[in-house]
Amino acid sequence: MPWTRLIRFVSNSGITTFGDPCIEKGEDLLRLLDKKELYARRLEGNDPFELTSTNEKVRVERLLGILTPEDVPIIKCIGLNYVKHITELGRKPPPYPSMFMKPSPAISGFNSDIIVPSIAQHKNLDYEGELAVVIGKTGKNITSEKALSYIAGYASSNDVSERKWQRDPLYAGSVPQWSFGKSFDTFAPIGPMIVSPSILGAAGNLDLRTFVNGQLRQGTNTKDLLFGVVELVCFLSQGSTLQKGTVIMTGTPGGVVLGMEKPVWLGEGDVVEVSIEGLGSCVNRVVYER
Repeated sequence: MPWTRLIRFVSNSGITTFGDPCIEKGEDLLRLLDKKELYARRLEGNDPFELTSTNEKVRVERLLGILTPEDVPIIKCIGLNYVKHITELGRKPPPYPSMFMKPSPAISGFNSDIIVPSIAQHKNLDYEGELAVVIGKTGKNITSEKALSYIAGYASSNDVSERKWQRDPLYAGSVPQWSFGKSFDTFAPIGPMIVSPSILGAAGNLDLRTFVNGQLRQGTNTKDLLFGVVELVCFLSQGSTLQKGTVIMTGTPGGVVLGMEKPVWLGEGDVVEVSIEGLGSCVNRVVYER
């Protein structure tokens, strides 16, 4: 890839484009944007995975969602993947990654509203702060030695989940099912940028924090992942083509509402922030669809 960090934005001249932000660390992105001091080296092209370099440096007027549903063929999600979280639940670590999927229209921007459809309103809405892996080129039966070369980069993300449709027998049936209650449009916000493995390697030591209305709910480090990034790319590509643009959500740590003794579910107007070291913050407000 001709970039180390990737953003999509509107420039001060009104052009929508991709670029590599001129920052030293991920935490500088939104700070410099707020001060109108964020610049980026513009990249040519409309496909985030097929861009070419330019020498043009432009000022960023407004950040846009880094990926659209059209960029993402599918979202592959991993459950029960933080060791401490598994222990808290009294569960045994799974022998292999547990996967479920979200459709591409679930993808939304880092600052977009989480639009809750009527079928999921006033029920058990939850957050799941997660490290997302974005696949940069198509592959199958990928080896551990080559896994990082298939990764475009990493991003902050939120696996928004409606628990009644996931777990309540009156809704989900006798066997809990994960996909339906997690697959509504906008239930996979991601961003604000994608950061290359050339900076973060296998992303194995990043602090992850989730806040609800400014209150810390989740706090962990990706070194606690049971199955790391390389293992997931290899496993998910066994006998199954991993397409360019696929997003892998790597699992969430403890601290979700589902695990609370007295659950305080997300409601309309709540703001969820998922912040991962070096990747910036994904901040989304809960809005009920009218």
